Amino acid sequence: MTSPLFRVDDLHVRPADPDAQIATGEILKGLDLVVLPGEVHAIMGPNGSGKSTLGSTLMGSSEYEVTAGSITFRGDDVTEWPVDERAKAGMFLAFQYPQEIAGVSVIQFLRQALSARKGVDLSVLELRLATMDWMKRLGMDSSFVDRYLNEGFSGGEKKRNEIMQMAILEPELAILDETDSGLDIDALRIVAAGIREVRAERESMGVVLITHYQRLLDEVAPDHIHILVDGRIVESGGMELAEQLERDGYESFRAGAAG
Repeated sequence: MTSPLFRVDDLHVRPADPDAQIATGEILKGLDLVVLPGEVHAIMGPNGSGKSTLGSTLMGSSEYEVTAGSITFRGDDVTEWPVDERAKAGMFLAFQYPQEIAGVSVIQFLRQALSARKGVDLSVLELRLATMDWMKRLGMDSSFVDRYLNEGFSGGEKKRNEIMQMAILEPELAILDETDSGLDIDALRIVAAGIREVRAERESMGVVLITHYQRLLDEVAPDHIHILVDGRIVESGGMELAEQLERDGYESFRAGAAG
């Protein structure tokens, strides 16, 4: 039997800020998830269901506090690991709203991240050559890597940059937090094609897609879809769940969660 690449067991999470705890209370309320090598899992849910909290918690954000349960990656309990240790171990998070970093170019950022991830100190020239193919695949101008990270980037450029980072850093697990947010259909297809190409080169990489929309699922074709409502996964299945969402919305799943 194949061992899980990644698993979440009975995860309970609340905001780390005491005032937010009073206002919000518990956000994730006993969430379970198991990802095998090479699998793509999509997590869908309405606004306020806990999707972005899940993505941030999985990467160790200090904004959230795990009060119960565990996060395991490649057999190691990483629940208390800081962000940098998770990244070095092979976990990657593509943010819904990537941060701008003034004064740090894309190529400098990639060089630092790759050195931390793999202990490989590539020269800027070597890394530039490595990124050229991926920039071409993702429809990015060759001068892109010399721009400051996310500064003045369009929504599509930010998301394509994150897919390029995923390709270069070669993580074991990629958590893509609403990568489709704010993209038009053409940009979405380019990003989805990038995800498919990275997966084709790294067949054992697991992917967790956190998304609102079926259109990304149509392009990426996940192995499993999970419906997240009020901090819990209330239904799991295949593409038929996405079709049910298109037809009926989240109301039927809310009724199931309440029951």
